[in-house]
Amino acid sequence: MRWNMMVLASCLAVAGCMENSLAERQDANVQSSLQYDTVPCDQLLAQRNGLAQQYHLSPQTAKPTFSNPAMGFGPFMMDTRSKNQRDAEAASGKIDAMNRSITRRECDKPAKQTKLTLPG
Repeated sequence: MRWNMMVLASCLAVAGCMENSLAERQDANVQSSLQYDTVPCDQLLAQRNGLAQQYHLSPQTAKPTFSNPAMGFGPFMMDTRSKNQRDAEAASGKIDAMNRSITRRECDKPAKQTKLTLPG
């Protein structure tokens, strides 16, 4: 009984200290695209392309990545990625959110010609 309580207490302590877990940080890379809906299309495209160029990512296909740890240990695995890799994956999440806003608002399509003509 004493051994079980000690194991349980250590598991709870470890679980409470895992704010820097790999799974939690990767989940934080997923962003809402709604925050970019108020940005004008030309500025949003420029921001996306600049961010993609800064981190050497594809502006059209960047997506957040997720690891697949064995047997559900993701929340307990420490994040051992380098700072550059974490920053690049965070940028991928931002670019993905920007792309969803761009697609929804059809920013990547050319503006329709509004030419006035007279009937007849």
